[in-house]
Amino acid sequence: MRRVSRLAATVAASAALALTATACGESSTESNSGDGGNDAGPGIAFDVGGRDDHSFNEAAARGGDLAEEELGVSVEYQTARNGETDADRIQRLTSMAEAGYNPVIGVGYLYGNAITEVAAEYPDTTFGVVDAVAEGDNTYSMTFAEHEGSYLAGVAAALTTENDHVGFIGGVQNPLIGKFQAGFEQGVRDTDPDIEIEINYLYRDDDRGFNDPARAAEQADGMLSRGADVIYTAAGSSGQGSIEQIARAEGAWAIGVDSDQYQQPGLAEYQDSILTSVLKGVDVAVYDLIESVEEGEPLSGHHEYTLAENGVSLATSGGFIDDLAPELEEATRRIADGEVEVNDTPAS
Repeated sequence: MRRVSRLAATVAASAALALTATACGESSTESNSGDGGNDAGPGIAFDVGGRDDHSFNEAAARGGDLAEEELGVSVEYQTARNGETDADRIQRLTSMAEAGYNPVIGVGYLYGNAITEVAAEYPDTTFGVVDAVAEGDNTYSMTFAEHEGSYLAGVAAALTTENDHVGFIGGVQNPLIGKFQAGFEQGVRDTDPDIEIEINYLYRDDDRGFNDPARAAEQADGMLSRGADVIYTAAGSSGQGSIEQIARAEGAWAIGVDSDQYQQPGLAEYQDSILTSVLKGVDVAVYDLIESVEEGEPLSGHHEYTLAENGVSLATSGGFIDDLAPELEEATRRIADGEVEVNDTPAS
C-alpha cells in the first residue's frame, strides 16, 4: 500500500533543487522512553553514528522530529554501535516491539534480516526498514534511487572541476554504496568523458566505514594531493572527516550526502566548501510510515523513492550550483522521462 505524504512536496521544495525533475553491542537511548503500553509511540533504531551523523541517521531523525511536531507522538530513538550482529539488532527491535512501540523502524540495510524475523513474532506491530527489503505483511521497506540523485551530483562535479579530476569516497564497498558510485560515474562521463574519476572505499563489508571520519579525511587528502578538486563522499558520519579535509584545500569542493550538509550546524564552518548534497528523502519516508500508523492505515510492502517523485534530489544551499541549473534541469527531465537509464552498479 502506498500513500504520498502530504508533506513530501513541502520538504522537497524547501530542501532540494527545484528541478521538477541516501549497525553494535549495547544500544543507547537518545530521546523519550516508552511507557511499555500499547501506545508507546514510534520507535526508531539508528544505524551506527546516531542522529548526529549530519547525514543518513540525521535524515531519519528529521522525519521522527516532524512526526512529534505534527502528530503529537513521542519517538523513542536508539543507536547501534560498530560490530553489531543480527542477534544484537533482533534484540533491540524485539525490546522495542515488546515495549509497545509502533511502528518500529530500523534505519539502515543491516536491519533488513532482523526486521523480517521480529515482524513475524509481532504481527500486530508495523515495522519499517530503510535501505533494505524485509518480508512480512506488517513490514514497509523504504528504498531510494540513490544512483539517480548521484547522477546529478556527477553532472555538477563535471561542470565544476577545474582540474578535470574528481573523486568518490564510499564508506563500505557493498551494493548499496555501489549505487552512489555508479550514478556519480555515469553523470560525470555523460557530461565529459575525458574527466578522470578516482574511486576509493574506506572498508569492504565493515560498517566502521560509516563511522570513521579520520580514515575518510586521509582518503580525501590523498585524492586532493593527486589533483582531485571535487569529491563526493557517501559514508555516513565518516563524511565529516572528508568535508573537513576538503575545506582546507583552496579551490576544492565537497559533495555531501543524504542530508543537506551545508545546513548541518556541526559542519557550519566548512559550508563554503560544500558544493551541494545528494538528498535522500528518508525523513519523508519515515514520516509517511508514522503518519500511516497514526491514521490506522499502516503502509506495507516495498516502495522505492525515485528522482521523479523527489525521493532523491540535489540541495541548492549556498547557491553554488545555481549557474548549473539549466544542465541539471535537463538531466533531471531526461531521467524522469526515461530517456536516460542510470546504472545502479558501478562501471569500474
